[in-house]
Amino acid sequence: MVSAFESLGLQPEFVQAVEKMGFVDPTPIQSSAIPLLLEGRDVIGQAQTGTGKTAAFMLPLLQKLEPSTGKVQALVLAPTRELAKQVADAALLLAQKTRVKVLAVYGGQSYTIQTRALERGVDVVVGTPGRLLDLINQKVLGLHNVKMLVLDEADEMLAMGFIEDVEMILKELNEEKQIALFSATLPQAIQKLANRYLKEPARISVSPERLTVADTEQRYCRIHEENKLSALTRLLETEDVSSGLIFARTKARAQELADQLIQMGFPSDSLHGDLNQARREQVLNKFRQGQISLMVATDVAARGLDIAGVSHVFNYDVPADAEDYVHRIGRTGRAGKKGIAVTFLTPKERGRLNQIQAYTKQPMAEFSLPSVDAVKARREDRLITRISEQLLAGVTPAERELIGRMNELGLSPVEIAVAAIRLVRASEGTISTKEIQEPAQESKYKRLDDRRASTDRQREKWNAKTSAGSNSSSGAGYDKKPARSGTKEPGMVRLWMNLGNANGIRPGDVVGAIASESGIPGRAIGEIDIRSDHTFVDVAEQHVKMVLKASEGKYRLRGKPVLLRLAD
Repeated sequence: MVSAFESLGLQPEFVQAVEKMGFVDPTPIQSSAIPLLLEGRDVIGQAQTGTGKTAAFMLPLLQKLEPSTGKVQALVLAPTRELAKQVADAALLLAQKTRVKVLAVYGGQSYTIQTRALERGVDVVVGTPGRLLDLINQKVLGLHNVKMLVLDEADEMLAMGFIEDVEMILKELNEEKQIALFSATLPQAIQKLANRYLKEPARISVSPERLTVADTEQRYCRIHEENKLSALTRLLETEDVSSGLIFARTKARAQELADQLIQMGFPSDSLHGDLNQARREQVLNKFRQGQISLMVATDVAARGLDIAGVSHVFNYDVPADAEDYVHRIGRTGRAGKKGIAVTFLTPKERGRLNQIQAYTKQPMAEFSLPSVDAVKARREDRLITRISEQLLAGVTPAERELIGRMNELGLSPVEIAVAAIRLVRASEGTISTKEIQEPAQESKYKRLDDRRASTDRQREKWNAKTSAGSNSSSGAGYDKKPARSGTKEPGMVRLWMNLGNANGIRPGDVVGAIASESGIPGRAIGEIDIRSDHTFVDVAEQHVKMVLKASEGKYRLRGKPVLLRLAD
């Protein structure tokens, strides 16, 4: 009997590999993409995280390699080092019955290690655009023999400012190459890129009508900003959170929240861009192995992570856009298991709820936070369970002797039990008794006035862009053009950056650095005007404080610390 994977045209060694990994039936994206890629077609695949797209492009890529040439024949581009490592690990498992050599290259790892591996001979290289381009420019990585290129999570590479690096790599490849582009969304800039470099691509879209996971329960609660920590800890106390991912807006906020949770007795750690690669892998391993039950992360740091068994995703800060929401909650409710996604919604973010629900085509249910009494009752239930479990093991002679000695000292069984309970509960930590009052819902008339005002602002912004003509460009766009000196878009604030042309700065660098380090979306960055020794950049007004706080020399661009301030 022909297996489902074999019917797609895969050779026996790859069929055996996927079956050994426990896969029986191909996913929709695999069923569609594998035959097309084996035929040599260029492919555009629109699919979310967790749909099996890695195997969809990696299996045909591996099968088409010419073994033992010692030359790089295939290149896979990924937006983050975690995703690059994950894809490379998957490739090694899929190629376990072959002699194919796979190498992951990314920032934070020694150039020497990567260079030596390339010199020894590699068939497939998986890497981030910046490090790949560095190795190409150093003449360490040759692309003359590359027959297939895969762009994984192309929309994320765009949002992080890597699209110019991607195009520079594409220009280095031979004309006779096959390209596969996979992306959760297909913004205009990605479509332009595809039109420019892909030849008559086949287009595949998987379940566009349902973007979120069917087995994920989505809930939200309305809350004031200052009550978020108390709200989170109450949920952690009353829900069965076996493994929770908590998303925060910025690196500093993620670190601060993780530190607070640790102080309150919750096994936690943080994952963000300030950690070196060794530390990041240490945090991930602790989380995967259950040494910690909570991981506080930023969107950029957690992009592309494949972590099994996440029971809860907490949106401590509402994501910048609906696409980020989908990526976040896609990390729970996997492999047929139920998952829970909880979002904290402050009064000023009420509009984002409608945006998310419109985008996902799924409702989020509102709920009320548990009371202090509910937390106390849950603690007592857990204590009784723990004591009951201990009693099932019986009483040892040594324990009986110890209790006897206590009786001789005049301690009654009740007094002994009370003292033991106090000792057990000493590590529980205090329960926050802070009153958490839900924000009052504003009337529909006030919300209507707000929408009208927002519409007026958008109209003014559109008119300003129209009058600016082709000189106007946005942070999320593909072809960056210099801003007109002394002008800024409505709703934007002009900032001054200490780096410019003399430092080799490009518009994509500015967008990528600010967006990834401050946690704001690329589309919140507007006009960019690069001068000889400094740069002017427009940032959406609501994100300015966040950007300035993150940009006090805490991160580097082209080897130089980034400093931002309000433009004069």
